[in-house]
Amino acid sequence: MKTEQPLRLMKIEEVARLTATPKSSIYWRCNRGEFPRPVKLGERASAWRSDEVEAWIAARIAAALASR
Repeated sequence: MKTEQPLRLMKIEEVARLTATPKSSIYWRCNRGEFPRPVKLGERASAWRSDEVEAWIAARIAAALASR
């Protein structure tokens, strides 16, 4: 049974660490539609929804396992 985790926002540093992806690659993938888009928090602040980032990671793992 899956328990729902509370939604939280992650700054770019945490997203980069969690995905093992450089910040520049995250922005590049966002622009290409290959990674979740950040939520604008203010004029110069953005963050990513944790559930969207975790779903992206899960999809990458599933794709890697399927290609074995």
